[in-house]
Amino acid sequence: MTSTAMSAEAIAKFLQENPEFFEQYPETFANLKVPHPHQSKAISLGERQILTLRSRMRDLEWQLSGLVHHATGNERISQLLIDWCASLLSEDNIQQLPEQIEQGIARLFELPNLALKVWDLPRLGDHQPCCQAVSAELKQEVEQMQQPWCGQPEAQLAIHTLTEAPASAAIIPLTIGTPPVHVGVLVLGSPDETRFTPDMGTEFLKTIARLAGAALSRLSQPEAPVTA
Repeated sequence: MTSTAMSAEAIAKFLQENPEFFEQYPETFANLKVPHPHQSKAISLGERQILTLRSRMRDLEWQLSGLVHHATGNERISQLLIDWCASLLSEDNIQQLPEQIEQGIARLFELPNLALKVWDLPRLGDHQPCCQAVSAELKQEVEQMQQPWCGQPEAQLAIHTLTEAPASAAIIPLTIGTPPVHVGVLVLGSPDETRFTPDMGTEFLKTIARLAGAALSRLSQPEAPVTA
């Protein structure tokens, strides 16, 4: 077995180092038969090369199709993100910003199961749903987070802010100012356990956090008193 393998290796090396071999022995090239890759018959070396090239072309077509699909998806996400930012910037009633954040994220991720909880925003009325059911334990959990978390629900308290138990979730802490101060959390839940996984990148989620935090910063300063 070893000598056969070495002999085949030696032949392959010889052909690589002597590409003129088939020019010197054209009959050998013309009459050479090799196994068909999918059938039990022998075909010419030229036919085998054509089959190999066709297979590579199909692989490249699949790769190109995948790239086009991802490019189209990324373009759609970019447009939704721009539309969301525009709606936040153009909102005159700052009391509506939390709702705008939730609606925009729901469209962006196509997830109906999400929750926004905020605190310590003087210009936001306590009657808002996003201000209710915010416990000291939830604040403490979020304030310990340095970046978004993704994975299957475990003991995270923030998961319980969702209306339905998810198979996977993303928890995005929201901060404002420098140094950053935690003022909220955005929780995304999915019935698909592979939607949010611990090994997925979080750069896009960090962008979402920065934009949402920037919008919420408009609610962080007490309203100036009206002077006569």
